Amino acid sequence: MSLPELPPLRPVLNFDPALLLRAQPVRVVFFDIDGVLTDGGLFISEAGETLKRFHSLDGHGIKLLQRAGITPAVVTGRDSPALRLRLQALGVQHVRYGTEDKAPAAAEILAGLGLDWSQAAAMGDDWPDLPVLRRVALACCPPTAHAEVLALVHHVTRAAAGAGAARELCDLLLVASGLYVRELEAAAR
Repeated sequence: MSLPELPPLRPVLNFDPALLLRAQPVRVVFFDIDGVLTDGGLFISEAGETLKRFHSLDGHGIKLLQRAGITPAVVTGRDSPALRLRLQALGVQHVRYGTEDKAPAAAEILAGLGLDWSQAAAMGDDWPDLPVLRRVALACCPPTAHAEVLALVHHVTRAAAGAGAARELCDLLLVASGLYVRELEAAAR
């Protein structure tokens, strides 16, 4: 007995055309960690070690961005061995740890890449992220972000922080770049 053939792949993601136009020039994406790549909860052991939970969907999205030539960058107010291990495993090379003054850190990364704010996107969730979110071409946040962030951004993800929100932004950027279908078809081979 032969198995029935699956239908051809047809992308099911849809984004607002104006949002896709805004995303087209993006070449670098700044991610916050707590409340974006994690759910914002912090587990602190008796020894004082901070543990974080990351989602594989977000990690794969970051890898897809890199393959598409879009640079992922991280500017975060925290630092921990767990965070460093995760970012190293994802191949994220542009990282600033332990900084509350995020705009100068992001500007330094942009200068190093030879890019400007009009070529950047960012995803944050709280007040320390506002200076970066206000400068980039495409500002995003998860639905659990602080009210002031929600009021400012161009796109609020459907997916929650630490549960695919970053992947949603990655997918949006891949669709805007015209590379989403290529990556989807390559994955299905």
